[in-house]
Amino acid sequence: DIRHEEAINTNWDLVVLPGGMPGANHLRDSKVLSEILEKQARDGGKYAAICAAPAVVLAEKGLVGEGATCYPAPHFRAKLVNPTDEAVAVTGQVTTSKGPGTAIKFALELGEQLFGKEVREKIEKEMLVS
Repeated sequence: DIRHEEAINTNWDLVVLPGGMPGANHLRDSKVLSEILEKQARDGGKYAAICAAPAVVLAEKGLVGEGATCYPAPHFRAKLVNPTDEAVAVTGQVTTSKGPGTAIKFALELGEQLFGKEVREKIEKEMLVS
């Protein structure tokens, strides 16, 4: 645990937003998280979101561009610009994913971004993911 001020001023390797409702609304409404995400985007840092969060948090804050993905409900997809149907989408510094059924692929992608392809492949093998 760290204080809000410290979290805002930290240089994060990756900021990841969980999905779900109403949680995504709470994330969207967090001033501290908004500052962290804006700094991450401004500094070229990586950030990611799954399920409702790409639409409810990132899109509403202008932090996701064309080709992202989210939970496939029409009211969420309508918030994205040319959303993809892929399970996981990487668009620049942003990674997005559809939801619970794509969470392992999402986590593996984020792991690869942080630790490399070799580590991803090792984890995939150990977890019997193919």
